[in-house]
Amino acid sequence: MPIDLSNTLEHGASRIVGAYVESLHAAMRAIPAPVVDAAVGALRSARGRGAAILFVGNGGSASTASHFAADLSKNTQSSIYGRFRTICLSDNIALFSAWANDDGYENVFLEGVRTHLRPGDVLVAISGSGNSENVLRAARHARATGCDVIGLIGFDGGRLKDIATISIIVPAATIEEAEDGHLIVNHAFCTAIRALDRAGFEPGN
Repeated sequence: MPIDLSNTLEHGASRIVGAYVESLHAAMRAIPAPVVDAAVGALRSARGRGAAILFVGNGGSASTASHFAADLSKNTQSSIYGRFRTICLSDNIALFSAWANDDGYENVFLEGVRTHLRPGDVLVAISGSGNSENVLRAARHARATGCDVIGLIGFDGGRLKDIATISIIVPAATIEEAEDGHLIVNHAFCTAIRALDRAGFEPGN
């Protein structure tokens, strides 16, 4: 729930920032452990079968999608388990804007998953509200294609939580906290994957 800042204003920015960090910490602690295990397991299993991991998101979530795709591909390389094959559909601005111009912004990710997604792949759908129409359309298509959808969502999860196979909901007080939470998930997941790989834990264990 939102942090009451009314008593912090007289103490300046440091107290406001401190309250923000406390609120973000509480939101992150609210993510259930079994959901984290399921999401990391789904990613590691996808890598093991050579599946692709596609990422979508708008605005700040587009930045997180690009960042997550880069980190998962580069920072989790394993001599035993191999590498993740990642694609961020927000990165190619020429193609992105062409689809938006010709077929509507609501279809930019749908067309991308139609091109790249194959049965058994995984879509990571990032939306602070959980209600971004272009993300929802891509997620529905992914599920219909037989793919897992990992939703990175804020607030109450919106409509995306009912479409995603696994919903990681950061119950944040603000969009800034939700987006920060999603970036923490990115870094924490990559850290967990490296540790599990080094320990020799097979996907699913």
